[in-house]
Amino acid sequence: MILSSQEIMSVLRQYNPWWANAPVPDLPKWRRAAFNEIQYWLNTPPAHRAILLSGARQVGKTTLLLQACEALVESGVPPGNIFYATFDHPVIKLAGVDEVLKFWREAEPAADGPEYLFLDEIQFVPDWQTWLKHQVDFHKHRRLVVTGSATPLVIEGQESGVGRWHTVKLSTLSFFEYLQIKNLFMPPIPEVPSLAHLFSWTPDQFHRVGDMARPLSGHFHDFLLRGGYPQCALVPSVDMAQRLLREDIVDKILKRDMTALFGVRRVLELEQTFLYLCLHDGGLLNMADLCKNLEVKKQTASNFINLLEATHLIYRLPPYGYGREVLRARYKIYLADAAIAAGVLLKGKSMLEDDSALGRAVETAFFKHVFTRYYNVSMGFSYWRGKKQEEVDIVAQLEGQPVPFEVKYRRRDTGAGELKGLASFCRQKKISQGYVVTREMADFSLLPLDGVPGGTTILKIPAPLACYWIGQSEFRP
Repeated sequence: MILSSQEIMSVLRQYNPWWANAPVPDLPKWRRAAFNEIQYWLNTPPAHRAILLSGARQVGKTTLLLQACEALVESGVPPGNIFYATFDHPVIKLAGVDEVLKFWREAEPAADGPEYLFLDEIQFVPDWQTWLKHQVDFHKHRRLVVTGSATPLVIEGQESGVGRWHTVKLSTLSFFEYLQIKNLFMPPIPEVPSLAHLFSWTPDQFHRVGDMARPLSGHFHDFLLRGGYPQCALVPSVDMAQRLLREDIVDKILKRDMTALFGVRRVLELEQTFLYLCLHDGGLLNMADLCKNLEVKKQTASNFINLLEATHLIYRLPPYGYGREVLRARYKIYLADAAIAAGVLLKGKSMLEDDSALGRAVETAFFKHVFTRYYNVSMGFSYWRGKKQEEVDIVAQLEGQPVPFEVKYRRRDTGAGELKGLASFCRQKKISQGYVVTREMADFSLLPLDGVPGGTTILKIPAPLACYWIGQSEFRP
């Protein structure tokens, strides 16, 4: 063996301080909403499955795992039955998963009850999906949580993973989580079970809550500039947050992960492709224009787009529909976080003065909130474009029904005349309720749309309130 048992155990004891009845140092007290879902699967699993926590670098996956370990210790689980290791550590990676587990059990004998294994960055374990499948199938006494920073964790292991692991997707912070992490005082805004609940409100309720929520607007703009990565949220200035975002997150993913995990060698062309997407955030992807401007082949550009999606830097939305209309149409691209474009393009606070850039950032932020909240109950997300070029920004397929969302982040009031795309979609699909995301708190109201058979009502909701409520929604099994 290249490594000695002493070297391996030294690293493992550093990662598992509870074995010596010591706390995890510098562990934050705030918890992501996904913590509840992980706890549910650890404490009362509805099926014998591993948990796959998937998300980009620096979104808090490791913190979530350590908080889950801490909660297990506090609940009375024997510390020796809890194991954590990260496979991007050179010693752990070199030793291999089976070897480190062997040393764990030699040093910390098993006690009664389940064993809890938390394995960080499992994509560095060779043939990880076969190993995990074997653990789930033949080690019923073990409850496993694994993390990875690349979507191939899900894609490559999809066939063998059916019925063997439950995927939890961790995005960047929601607006609600951002407020909690920064410990900002907020007015007592009432909770709502869903945005659909607001269709039963009275005008007085809209007016009262809109007035109450006005302090959210300034914090929401700060959130758009800093982004939803925890370390960026907590630094003193916006410029520092955007520098961290650009250097510590984007550069590491593009220059390190793409090379280590996918063997990318043409890093400059990959960076240029990502820069192009930052300039067109929230827009339709024009592959011909991208290839012409960057002088890359279509297949190369397509591969880059796939890799950027795999590493959680972008989302892709297909057009709404079926058959040829989908195959021939273009995808819509959203960045993984609203602040990425401002950080990469060195915009600083000037984005707030650019109505077009600000509107794109709000649309990106809102999509991320809707996707994170509903991806596990939605058949999918898309955008819609009619024959007369009318458009609906986001269509979520919830419980078999399309739910349309339009983003109109502007200072003036949004009337029915500016919602022709939304009206046309609701008319064609016979939809009774839709949403338009606005800027001003005074816009918070219901708007009936004329000319739609059966009647359609649109909820006009300010973006800060919409993101606050969607991000506030906790996991419910």
